Amino acid sequence: MSEEILVNVTPPETRVAVIENGVVQEVLIERSRRRGLVGNIYKGRVCRVLPGMQAAFVDIGLERAAFLHASDIVGTGNGAARNENIAELVREGGDVVVQVVKDPLGSKGARLTTNLSIPSRYLVYMPQLISPGISQKIDDENERERLRGIIAPVVATLRHRGNFIARTAAEGVDAATLEVDMNFLARLWHTIMERRASATPGELIHEDLPLYLRALRDLATPEVEKIRIDSRASWRKAKQFSKELIPDLAINIDYYPGERPIFDLYGVEDEIQKALERKVDLKSGGHLIIDQTEAMTTIDVNTGAFVGHRNLEETIFKTNMEAAQAIYRQLRLRNLGGIIIIDFIDMNDEEHKRQVLRALEKFLTKDHAKTQITEVSSLGLVEMTRKRTRESLEHILCEPCACCGGKGSMKTAESTCYEIFREILREARQFDVESLLVLASQEVVDRLLDEESPTLAELESFIDKTIRLQAEALYSPEHYDVVLL
Repeated sequence: MSEEILVNVTPPETRVAVIENGVVQEVLIERSRRRGLVGNIYKGRVCRVLPGMQAAFVDIGLERAAFLHASDIVGTGNGAARNENIAELVREGGDVVVQVVKDPLGSKGARLTTNLSIPSRYLVYMPQLISPGISQKIDDENERERLRGIIAPVVATLRHRGNFIARTAAEGVDAATLEVDMNFLARLWHTIMERRASATPGELIHEDLPLYLRALRDLATPEVEKIRIDSRASWRKAKQFSKELIPDLAINIDYYPGERPIFDLYGVEDEIQKALERKVDLKSGGHLIIDQTEAMTTIDVNTGAFVGHRNLEETIFKTNMEAAQAIYRQLRLRNLGGIIIIDFIDMNDEEHKRQVLRALEKFLTKDHAKTQITEVSSLGLVEMTRKRTRESLEHILCEPCACCGGKGSMKTAESTCYEIFREILREARQFDVESLLVLASQEVVDRLLDEESPTLAELESFIDKTIRLQAEALYSPEHYDVVLL
């Protein structure tokens, strides 16, 4: 299986797409004004303790207080203090060093833990860990013992307590490379400890890497043949980062200088648009209906126009098997998390039920996010959970529609502005014109003249053409036109 990672970098936004065999499997988006918080370490102050919920709210300098459950507080032993009372673990007004494990989602604040961890390419350092850990996906016992043997001598030389967990990527990696990783993490942790001592409540102690570097660290598996970055500055930083920490990867990192936008070239823009729709067409003629709510996500499988060639049971089985693969892809592409209910088409044959479920489980083993799946229920439903740490694609790009009372969604004015910038670049490169006129809703025009004015001015200077704006009362926030003059 051939894989590529595409990185599209602009000043306000970074986007990463994972391509497998020419098909978009995953899209990650990070905006400069709203960077993800997962992995960040803060010095917080407990502002409220709730014994009835066994939880506390912690002020870490964000708009909303973050949530810390008793099970996420490290006790005196190795692990979370699951059996201790929250009132005995923290007190109101007290300081606590915490790490974000889940971004603020909707009306909920960030989720915290005191069980800190610092990841690198091959390892994770955990100051509270007593013995070394090995990824469960490494099932060769000899390899597990080899990794433990490499980790133990380095741990004995550490200035601080703690230990390492070998990630899946560490399998087969030589001892010298792993030792470089461990020494890097040890130095990083020492720096964090120094900052921790002088930090004030609400202060950021350690910030995780930007998206394009996290993609190198977490997504660049041995199957990845190329990593293409369309920003020269980001490409240089990625090459330097790789040479220092992942030398074998540096040769695969290319700068993409093409005039055609890299996401257009690989069809990623089209896939993003499709991922915002409820209906997903299957090749056979069937389709999925995906509805995302705050409580859960439901996925309904339908035969649609597929009538089959033999009998009804065989038609249903083939549709469900195709749907299992499509569902796995949509979970990754849309970054769906939490509780997910899948309504496969009812099957009478127990062997067919078993094969569909096993097919889904097989696909999910390749997912980066942790998943749990149940057997087919008496109602013919499959219940599963997928770990959610960041906002879904829809929540990043869209907002509830004011016209329909929140039953649907539309793109934000911010997303439309970025689309307009990309369209202007596209048109300016293709056509020789003196100026361009942007027709958009009043809300979008206001944003272009206010928050996005520096980017607009920079773009105007870059293409060396005048960009005029005109508000249209009948345009919705996601509707716009770029007119060549």
